[in-house]
Amino acid sequence: MEHENCTVVTEFVLLGLSQNHEVQVILFFFFLLFHMIILPGNVLIIVTIGVLQLGSLMYFFLPSLAFLDICSVTTPKMLADFFSYHKTISYSACMAQLFFLHFLGAAEAFLLMVMAYDHYVSICKPLHYTRLVNRVVCCVLVGATWGVGFIHGIILFPLSIHLLCGPNILDNFCDVHQLTKLACANTYIVELLMFLNNRVVIVMCFILPLISYTVLLLKLQTQSFKAKNKVASTCVSHIIVVFVMRGPAMYTYGLPFQVVPMEKVVAVFHMVIFPLTNPMIYILCNKEIKGSMWKLVSKYIRTTP
Repeated sequence: MEHENCTVVTEFVLLGLSQNHEVQVILFFFFLLFHMIILPGNVLIIVTIGVLQLGSLMYFFLPSLAFLDICSVTTPKMLADFFSYHKTISYSACMAQLFFLHFLGAAEAFLLMVMAYDHYVSICKPLHYTRLVNRVVCCVLVGATWGVGFIHGIILFPLSIHLLCGPNILDNFCDVHQLTKLACANTYIVELLMFLNNRVVIVMCFILPLISYTVLLLKLQTQSFKAKNKVASTCVSHIIVVFVMRGPAMYTYGLPFQVVPMEKVVAVFHMVIFPLTNPMIYILCNKEIKGSMWKLVSKYIRTTP
């Protein structure tokens, strides 16, 4: 009887970051400028590693990371809505956004864990590196990250799709936290399953890389000064990325059945700002890729009439 009075939802109304027009214009140009600066940088990473064919397998994972970060499912819609009076998203588009948000997010999280494994093997077991991390293994690992991400997204999709039949107002994005607030049924079991699914991914992809990098930093005590600087810069950049990506995720999805303070702001940084900066953080700490990128850009400038 509880479901007989429910209204079938065909679209959702998005509140956006602000209802003030001036603030919306400022936010639009801020996010647009940010993407105009960072997005070409990620594309340049992919082109540089692909064209120059850098020899080290350590660089095999960076194009995949940059590509995952480019594939934003929230930013284009958000930018368009800044100038839209009636901000809506269809039911099917909302479900697609939910799926790809968690699919790409989980794939990126597991890719960061694979990169941590790669660095661990290269430093702690250098004699076995070519056997443990060859090109075939790298391709399998990248494929596995996409596969695990797909499974994570597909698990959340059926859990969310049957909840909705009443209110249709969301903050910014179609995410599980937002959708469960609109449910017209008891969501305890569903929220518990969502929490466990998200929690396993988040904790695993946060703890394991930190353990790996802690071991690497301890290993530095037996290395030369030059090796210490190289490994330390790599570890620090990776640790920064792990905290930047998993910190907001743990804050947002860490506690079930609760409204998280400043959830809207944290969600925007977690889903829009931070992902695009990940490859750039790695590049800033890597002289070889920075040099290769500048070499490619300089070559293009010289050949342009």
